[in-house]
Amino acid sequence: MKSSLMALADTAKQQTAVLKRLTKAQGITVAEWQLLIKLQAGFDTQEKLAVEMQLDTSTLSRQLASLVKKEKLTKEAVGRDRRQLIYSVTATGDNAVATVNADYERFEAAVFDKWPQDEQNLLRILLNRLNKSVDRTLAD
Repeated sequence: MKSSLMALADTAKQQTAVLKRLTKAQGITVAEWQLLIKLQAGFDTQEKLAVEMQLDTSTLSRQLASLVKKEKLTKEAVGRDRRQLIYSVTATGDNAVATVNADYERFEAAVFDKWPQDEQNLLRILLNRLNKSVDRTLAD
């Protein structure tokens, strides 16, 4: 039997593979999907996004440019010097996020289809406890 952390790592790899497949079907990457979600939540400038997502501005700038090119985002120059950019998610971007979210929810429902609700709740509790334990261990 695998150790708990090894089993968790294997599950994380499977989950990542599913997310890559779902996002690729919409013409975006997992990172771009996560970025679109933050933009929908109101983080509409590069500065706000960099802080929220803990990304350096060059990486973020490339991802934003890619999403603009894919017509998932629009950008508008504002301010006196027109150097501040405000990003907005397009209808195509909204649709991509909604489709990935719905497909992922279906995947998650299929995974836990045979699990009683009390076991799902217990798993959430244990995973949160594990996350806190790992955080504490890494902080020491």
